[in-house]
Amino acid sequence: MDRRRAVIFLLSVWLMVPLASTLSAEQQGAAPPQGADRDDSPEAKMARRFPQKVRVGDLIGLPVLDDGDVTLGRVQKVVRSPEGKIRLIVSYSKWFGWFGRPVAVPIEVVAILGRQINSLDMGPKDYEAAPIWSQEQDQTIPDDEIIRIALGRR
Repeated sequence: MDRRRAVIFLLSVWLMVPLASTLSAEQQGAAPPQGADRDDSPEAKMARRFPQKVRVGDLIGLPVLDDGDVTLGRVQKVVRSPEGKIRLIVSYSKWFGWFGRPVAVPIEVVAILGRQINSLDMGPKDYEAAPIWSQEQDQTIPDDEIIRIALGRR
């Protein structure tokens, strides 16, 4: 009986080795190639995160969290720059978002996850270094307008 199990095991391994070698790196779970052909711009990263439609008014008041789920601030408004780029105006503070200063966060560096926004490509040090946002030429986007934001996952 043990000999039969050993033979079955060896045959199954012998049959699986050629199959595993024919699978591509992507099918085996390896990361895609990191070469010159991969676009790592914020816009390309956002496009790979399956952006979905959202009403601007639904983003107002949502907390913005870092990788450790610490609240960096809350979304005060959503604006469009003269270049057409969408920015979230977040009241950033080291004290869990309280008594914050307004900071412009590009929509490409965040993702929505339920009733919160995760800051994926902009860490707390980037928020600290960011200048205080002023209205100047930015146009506030009305609450009923639909924009796209990336989807986050855990």
